[in-house]
Amino acid sequence: MKNFEARWGWALIAMSIFATALCIGISGVLGIRILESRDMRWLLACVLPLTMVAVCALFTVRGYTIAPDAIYVQRLLWATRLPTDGLQSVTFEPNAMRWSLRTMGNGGLFSFTGRYWSRALGSYRAFVTDLKRTVVLRYPNQTVVLSPALPEKFVHELASTPV
Repeated sequence: MKNFEARWGWALIAMSIFATALCIGISGVLGIRILESRDMRWLLACVLPLTMVAVCALFTVRGYTIAPDAIYVQRLLWATRLPTDGLQSVTFEPNAMRWSLRTMGNGGLFSFTGRYWSRALGSYRAFVTDLKRTVVLRYPNQTVVLSPALPEKFVHELASTPV
């Protein structure tokens, strides 16, 4: 098995810092309002932004592992399995997510994960931390985008792994 880091690109760093600060700020302002007015109706609104940050943190992509039968996307507490069986191609395509639309998922709070669509790739799943280092996996019925720290080495390693 071969492990690859998932380094954060500048876009993810900036978006995560901004969104986290915004959520903490909103919760802080609402928390002060609760303390001043003793009106507990604001409690849910106060806790919701912090819950969103915590949930998104759980889905952080920490790295990728190439095993003989699958690629594992390492998350904070679990791994998402992508089988190598049926994998038609793996290519390093820098900026593959450019001009993509998010159809469901996370658009930059600790990762770019979920379902996206673009003219170039069609509908695809993303497990990305660096928008510039993207690797595209093509299967018969789906496309997946990853962002290992060393994309060329990742592609070479996956191409040389016996299926």
